[in-house]
Amino acid sequence: VEKVFASLPQVERGVSKIIGGDPKGNNFLYTNGKCVVIRNIDNPAIADIYTEHAHQVVVAKYAPSGFYIASGDVSGKLRIWDTTQREHLLKYEYQPFAGKIKDLAWTEDSKRIAVVGEGREKFGAVFLWDSGSSVGEITGHNKVINSVDIKQTRPYRLATGSDDNCAAFFEGPPFKFKFTISDHTRFVNCVRFSPDGNRFATASADGQIFVYDGKTGEKVCVLGGGKAHDGGIYAISWSPDSSQLLSASGDKTAKIWDVGANSIVSTFNMGSNVLDQQLGCLWQKDHLLTISLSGYINYLDKNNPNKPLRVIKGHSKSIQCLTVHKNGGKSYIYSGSNDENDGFSGKGHTNQVSRMAVDEMDQLVTCSMDDTVRYTNLSKRDYSGQDAVKMDVQPKCLAVGPGGYTVVLCIGQIVLMKDKKKCFAIDDLGYEPEAVAIHPGGGTAAVGGADGNVRLYSIQGTSLKNDDKSLEAKGPVTDLAYSHDGAFLAVCDANKVVTVFSVTDGYAEHNVFYGHHAKIVCIAWSPDNEHFASGGMDMMVYVWTVSDPETRVKIPDAHRLHHVSGLAWLDEHTLVTTSHDASVKEWSISY
Repeated sequence: VEKVFASLPQVERGVSKIIGGDPKGNNFLYTNGKCVVIRNIDNPAIADIYTEHAHQVVVAKYAPSGFYIASGDVSGKLRIWDTTQREHLLKYEYQPFAGKIKDLAWTEDSKRIAVVGEGREKFGAVFLWDSGSSVGEITGHNKVINSVDIKQTRPYRLATGSDDNCAAFFEGPPFKFKFTISDHTRFVNCVRFSPDGNRFATASADGQIFVYDGKTGEKVCVLGGGKAHDGGIYAISWSPDSSQLLSASGDKTAKIWDVGANSIVSTFNMGSNVLDQQLGCLWQKDHLLTISLSGYINYLDKNNPNKPLRVIKGHSKSIQCLTVHKNGGKSYIYSGSNDENDGFSGKGHTNQVSRMAVDEMDQLVTCSMDDTVRYTNLSKRDYSGQDAVKMDVQPKCLAVGPGGYTVVLCIGQIVLMKDKKKCFAIDDLGYEPEAVAIHPGGGTAAVGGADGNVRLYSIQGTSLKNDDKSLEAKGPVTDLAYSHDGAFLAVCDANKVVTVFSVTDGYAEHNVFYGHHAKIVCIAWSPDNEHFASGGMDMMVYVWTVSDPETRVKIPDAHRLHHVSGLAWLDEHTLVTTSHDASVKEWSISY
C-alpha cells in the first residue's frame, strides 16, 4: 500500500473526544468506528490505521515508553499492541469489566494501566500491563467514570471524574481510594495531571475548571474565579512545561490559561455553528490541537486566535463510492459519503451519496439517497444548487456517456438525462435494475438486474430503446463496467463471479473469473484495457488479466474488517480503494 488517506475522528454531540499524544512527540491518536488512527502531527497526511478491534473503539493512548498503544472499546475489551512494527502485533488483551471503556491511563514506567468506564458492577480497574493482576481498586463513584489520569512522577497518585458530579483521589500503588472531591455541580468530563505532577485539573459540564495539588489533592484555585467557559468543558490538556492549560468547550471556544497567575492567555473563537463545539484537545510540543463536533481537527495559532493554522477535514462516515478525474495532468480522487467535506464550497447532498462519475464537461455527477442527481463543476469546485435534478424515486446508480448523456437507475425505473435534464424514463421494467454502464463510444447502455441478467438499451436522441438483448451473469448483478476502449464489458455478481463479455463478438461470453469468497460489489478497468479490479464483501481486492483468469494479483484484507466499497485507477499501476472504514487507500500494482 502506497498511501492511506485516514478518516477523521468519529464524534457525537455532548461527548468528550480523547486525542492521545505520543511521548516522542511525533504522532497523535484518535478513534473512528473500529479503527484507531495514528497520524503524524507535523504532516497529518502521513497516517496509519489499526483495525483489529471487533467493536467500536473509544480511546487509545501510547505507553510512556512509546513502544505500545493501549486501546479500549465499547464491549470493555482492552488491546495492547506494538507501535514499532507495521503489523502492530497484539501483546495482551484484557476485559477489565463488561461495558464501554471511556478512558485509560498508564503509570510512567509503562507497567500499570488504569481503565474506567461504564461497567455493570464496577466502573474501573487498575492492573499490571503484562499479567492483568490487580494493583488496587477504583471505588468511590456511583455512576459512569468518564476520565482517569495518573501522576507521572512518584509518589503515584490517581484521579477520576464521573457522571456523579464528583472527582476522586487515590494513592498507590496499590491504588486506594482517599477522598471524593465534590466541587463541581455537573458531570466531570476530564481530569488531567500536569506533566511535572505538581497539579491536577478537573473540567466539567458546569463550565468550571478546578486546580488541585498533585500530591495531596488539596484545592488550589478555580480558573477564571468562577466559570471558565460559557458552556460545558469537554477536555483539557497541559502544556509540556506544566505552566499552562488548554481547555475545549461546547461554547465553541478553546482557551489557554496561565495556571499560576490564574488568568486567560488567549481565547480561540472556533465559529458560530453548532458543529464548531470543541470536544477534545491535545497540547504536544508546540502543537495545540482541538477537535470540533464536525470531526475537523484544528491546529490553533497562538499568534492569531481567530484563525487556526490549519484545519484537517475529510470523511468521518463510511465511504460508499469514489471516482478519479484527471485534470491538467494531475489525478484527483473524489469519494462520496454522507458527511460534509472539504474539496467543495456550497451545499452538497443531504444524504448518503450512492454513486458518482465524471462526464466530458468535467462535471462530477452524483446521485444520492436525498433523491437528487447533482452536477458539480470540478473546475469551480462548487456545489451549485441549480444543478440538482430531483428524481421521482430514489436513485441508486448512474453512468455518464459522451454527448452529455447520463443514465440513472432509480428504484424500479431507468431515467435518461441529457444536458442535465430528464428526457426519458422507462417504468414497468419487470425487474429491479442494480447497475449501469454506458459504452465509451456512446449509443449503448448496459443495465444489470437483480434477476441476474444484463439488458442492453440503445440511446437514440432523447429516448432509450430496449434492444431485446440480454446477457446472463452468474447471479444478481452488483456492478458492471466497460473497458476504456469499449472492447469488453465486465459484470460482477452476488454469486462471487466476474463474467467478461466481448463487445465486438456480439457480447459473447469471453471469460469467467472466480476467486472472491463473498459477494463482489465493485469493479473497475485499468487504463491499459487488459486488467480490471474487483472488490468484495470478503474485504479482498483482486486485479485480473482479461485474457487469463488464472493470472491475478490479490490484495487480501485491503480494508481489514470492512468490505471494500469503491475502486478506481489513477494510472496503469495505481489503484485506489475506499471502504466503510471511511478511509481511502492507494495501492501500487505490479504484474
